[in-house]
Amino acid sequence: MVAQQIREQIVTAGLRPGDRVPNDWLQPDAVRVSRGTLREALKVLEFQGLISSRSGPGGGVFVASVEPGEAIRMLDNLFLFDQPTIADIYALRKQLEPELAASLAGNLSEAAFRSLQSCIRLYEDEPKTAEEEYAQRLAELDFHEELARHCRNPILAFTCSFLLSLLRDMTVCRSIYREPNPALRETGLNYQVKLLRAIKAGDAELCRMIMRGHMADAEKYMLERAAMRARGGATSNTAAEGNR
Repeated sequence: MVAQQIREQIVTAGLRPGDRVPNDWLQPDAVRVSRGTLREALKVLEFQGLISSRSGPGGGVFVASVEPGEAIRMLDNLFLFDQPTIADIYALRKQLEPELAASLAGNLSEAAFRSLQSCIRLYEDEPKTAEEEYAQRLAELDFHEELARHCRNPILAFTCSFLLSLLRDMTVCRSIYREPNPALRETGLNYQVKLLRAIKAGDAELCRMIMRGHMADAEKYMLERAAMRARGGATSNTAAEGNR
C-alpha cells in the first residue's frame, strides 16, 4: 500500500525519470508506517524499476525509467513454468504483426531501412554450418524485432517484441530453429523483401497482406514441426516401454 501511494504521488506530481522524489514523501510520519515498512516499500519500487537510490553528496531517491527489455525479461519469467503454446503465440502474432507492418508503411526513415536490410543480409547467403543456419533463423526474428522498434504505437511494439521473446525462450522453438531447412530461409527472405518494398511504397494494405501470409505460413510450419517432434517423442517412449 505504501509503495502504491508513493507511485501515485510520482504520477500525480508529474515527476520524470531523473527527478528527485521529495524527501518529505519518504518520512515514516508522512506515510504513517514504521521506518522498516517504508524501507521495504522503497525496495519494492526499486525492484519494479520505478526508483533508484544514490548515496553520498547529492544522493537521495530518484525516479527511474523501466527499459522495455527489462520489462520483457520480467514478463518472460511469468511464463517460465507455465509456457504458452506455439498456437497461443501465433494467435496474437497473426493479428498484431500485420497491423505493425501496416503502421510502418511510408513512415520509415532511410536509416531504419538500412537497419532492416542489414538484418536480411545476415541470412541472404547459404549457411555453411548448422550453427550458422541457427544464427540465421534468429536473425529472421531480429528482423521482426527491428520492425517493432520503429513502430510509433508503443503498446503494439512492446507486445510484438514480447511475443518474439517468448518464441526465443521456448525449448521446442529453439529445437525447431536448429533443424536444417534451406527452403524455409528462402520463404522468409522472400516475404521480408516484399514487405520492405511495400513499406517503402507506403502501401499499408499490401503490408498487411504480406505479413498476414508470412505469419500464417510461419505458424503452419512451427505447428507441423512441433507435432512431428511430439510424435517422435511418443514413439521413442513406446519403444522404450516395449524393450522393458
